[in-house]
Amino acid sequence: MTTEMKSKIRPIYSELQGYLSQAPKSNNIIYEEACWNQVNQTIAELKTVCGISFDKFLIEPHKDSKEQYVERDTFRLILGGLISRLHGEYFSDELAPFRGMPSTIKTQNEQQIKSVQMFLDIQSKIIDSSKQFDEGSKEKKFIDKLKGSLSTVSNVNDLIKLCLKLAEEFGVGLATVLKIFS
Repeated sequence: MTTEMKSKIRPIYSELQGYLSQAPKSNNIIYEEACWNQVNQTIAELKTVCGISFDKFLIEPHKDSKEQYVERDTFRLILGGLISRLHGEYFSDELAPFRGMPSTIKTQNEQQIKSVQMFLDIQSKIIDSSKQFDEGSKEKKFIDKLKGSLSTVSNVNDLIKLCLKLAEEFGVGLATVLKIFS
């Protein structure tokens, strides 16, 4: 691709990124026609500049009995897909516009679900490994204290710090800690 073509596409590419960054984050439904109309006009401009149809990325509103609307997640998904497509076709030699490319953009809700799942898995491992040690042993006391302290942990760093602190406090070696989590 020529530098001239890239320079023609770049403003449109940046404009689309701007729309995505300003897309509503709190409402599930977008009722403002200007939102999707502006994006659709930019897609039409892109077709004029590139000579390639990006019509599959046009945002088509739904209509209920009163007015037209677009689901927020659909709006963001379509914009993100178009931006990723443009990046892949025209700007692949540059840093990706989204962290984690080419993996999907995760919503905050997905991240929270994974975090909760991770802590449930850890709690399950701790409970299961608790059965391996005799009541009253330093290992059993370590596990019981760790299990009781999990509610204070908010991230992986906190968990690691807690494990190491308690292991030292109860005189439990690293091999035992590894055994608990394997």
